[in-house]
Amino acid sequence: MLFAVSCSDDDGGSGGFSSAELVGTWDLVAVNVSTAVDIDGDGTSSSNLMDEEGCITGTIVLKDDTTYQYEQSNFTITPITNGQYALQCSGITQATGAWGSDGIQVAFQGSTILGTLQLSNNTIIKQEGDNLPGVASYVYERR
Repeated sequence: MLFAVSCSDDDGGSGGFSSAELVGTWDLVAVNVSTAVDIDGDGTSSSNLMDEEGCITGTIVLKDDTTYQYEQSNFTITPITNGQYALQCSGITQATGAWGSDGIQVAFQGSTILGTLQLSNNTIIKQEGDNLPGVASYVYERR
């Protein structure tokens, strides 16, 4: 199995991240859906499911030896009726492997779940692009 990512010390002003800047713990801060929903029934809708349900958590730990640890809640979004949805959490998904970055993206080997994620404004973003009941994106911020 071969995994390689080439990086340059001079980013040419592209605003990318160096691999050293990526090392650390990244916390899941948003699970975005295509339409704001009020899953918790408090009268306030949000397009971030984490605002609606406290059982969703996740972290990606990027180590300086180019290995990673990933852990995230499993959850299911189910349509009920009249534009209403229910969310149920059920366990945790974990993965480990190697990571590499070109300063714009970070690629994860060893996990079909993570694949390649985008780096933007001190966040790591996994774009899904799905409409409800699917997820549009996952957003991680450095701890």
